[in-house]
Amino acid sequence: MFGPASCCSLLCQRRTPKRKYPLVLKLYLEEKVPVSLSLRILKLGRQSYYEWLRCPVSQREREEQILLKHIRRIHADDPEYGYRFITDKLKELGYEINEKRIARICSKYHIYASIHKRKGKKYPTSSLPAHDDLVCREFKSDEINKIWFTDITEHPTAEGKIYYCPMKDAFSGRIVGHALGDRMTSSLTLEATDSAMSSRNYPKGVIIHSDRGGQFRARVRKGRLQLYKAKGSMGAVGTFADNASMESFFSLLQKNVLNKKRWKTRQELRIAIIRWVNTKYNSERRQRALGKMTPIEYEAVYGNMGLDRRPVCLESGVR
Repeated sequence: MFGPASCCSLLCQRRTPKRKYPLVLKLYLEEKVPVSLSLRILKLGRQSYYEWLRCPVSQREREEQILLKHIRRIHADDPEYGYRFITDKLKELGYEINEKRIARICSKYHIYASIHKRKGKKYPTSSLPAHDDLVCREFKSDEINKIWFTDITEHPTAEGKIYYCPMKDAFSGRIVGHALGDRMTSSLTLEATDSAMSSRNYPKGVIIHSDRGGQFRARVRKGRLQLYKAKGSMGAVGTFADNASMESFFSLLQKNVLNKKRWKTRQELRIAIIRWVNTKYNSERRQRALGKMTPIEYEAVYGNMGLDRRPVCLESGVR
């Protein structure tokens, strides 16, 4: 029966009066609750209730149902039609109607153009371990072997894709280690880490910053970093700016090697990448941010000095 608890639930309902009228009718038919009592509790007018009872469906609602039938028929004939094209079709049938009303009806009943409905970006969730961002977009370092940046890029050949994973020192911008492979797996990141550690005589406490790709979040890589006593660091999900240093290097690699021609074999491209990095980028390409020195020259001159002791480059304004 209709008790105090039911009264409280009815009072808590946030509905317009018109939407509460069916509730009044239902309580009368099923629970035998007097209409006057329900109207008084819900603070509804008696006259307006009986007007609704004589005509429960308004003229606008009837028009909407008629329009909905036409909209569904037009959309079924061509699912690529959005609300603008549907409005044009309705005007051809003699309906003078605003397209905003058609848009509201289409949205209410989930009628969308099949080719225009965008899917939101979904980033995969994983239970694999991740690291905090220890770099916070500070892409320059005052010490050698303090911060390394890494990432993976890919490029097609006639044989298939090749994947490249370099390690870049934030102090000089030098590529201190890298790995190339036919598959983008965690073993590629392990090989690049081993290469960098070996070439730098296994420094301790290096911060290795990357994105949150599954290859960098693998447990085997976390174990390798612990073995080398290195610290992992990762940027935010889907934020390329957190690893802008590597994106800048990949842009140079793209212009100077990858996009120069169509590569026939993986081995051909592998040799070209290694040759450019070792003989051009590290040894010959002078950078204004380094006082027009190459990364190798910069490390040879300032590798054992602090940031405050390095001279200011007059042209670039960078120490």
